[in-house]
Amino acid sequence: MEAATTTQQAVPPPRLRDTYINEVLPKLMETFGYSTPMRAPRLQKITLNMGLGSSVDSKSREKAIEELATIAGQMPNTRIAKKSIASFKLREGMPVGASVTLRGARMWEFLDRLNSIAIPRIRDFRGLKATSFDGRGNYSMGVKEQLIFPEIDYDSVDETRGLDITITTSAPTDYEAFELLLGLGMPFAKEGRPVPEGAEESTAPDEPAAEATDGAGSTEAPAEEEAPAEAADTENDAAEEASDDAAEDAAAEEQEDQA
Repeated sequence: MEAATTTQQAVPPPRLRDTYINEVLPKLMETFGYSTPMRAPRLQKITLNMGLGSSVDSKSREKAIEELATIAGQMPNTRIAKKSIASFKLREGMPVGASVTLRGARMWEFLDRLNSIAIPRIRDFRGLKATSFDGRGNYSMGVKEQLIFPEIDYDSVDETRGLDITITTSAPTDYEAFELLLGLGMPFAKEGRPVPEGAEESTAPDEPAAEATDGAGSTEAPAEEEAPAEAADTENDAAEEASDDAAEDAAAEEQEDQA
């Protein structure tokens, strides 16, 4: 009798992770000249945060947490208020938000769904803001509606909720993080993209040269200096003509007196 054996199917690696290893990583090493692949920037984690807002009753809070868990594929943690604030009607210990941190395969799968499915469903989308880097290689973006994720059923939504997405990378600069995320398919807008650190400094020496050229090659200044001289000559000619006319008038008067 043959023993019953259970074979576990190997889970295929995330598609976006293969893209990073086979395409993005070699391009980053060529662009920045890394000596080893370990120095190249890579994704570390993705954090999703959703504020509960006006969801004061337990049913609404549970619905918001359920939607965030559906989007992330992982159960989120509930954030509670650390102190009471009367103006916000906030009491200590009240749930105010939900947060979930994705790593590994779930991180790659979420970013793949975000780039290929969720972001294209945003209304009047004109590209992600490239100015939302924090200066340390991390990128944050906001989503106004949870309905852009296909996992959310439109008919079961009780209210519109937004969430914040933070992508943490190992890149030391914003430019390296930008090239990493751009290679992974994030559709950034063309305005405000990060530039290499030396790019802005290279254009600075050109400004004094331009000023020197304007000062040395300008021909308008002498023209302005010649203008007073021409005006003086015109005044002298007018004075001479006036004196000649006066002399002629005087001679004419003398002749009339003699006559």
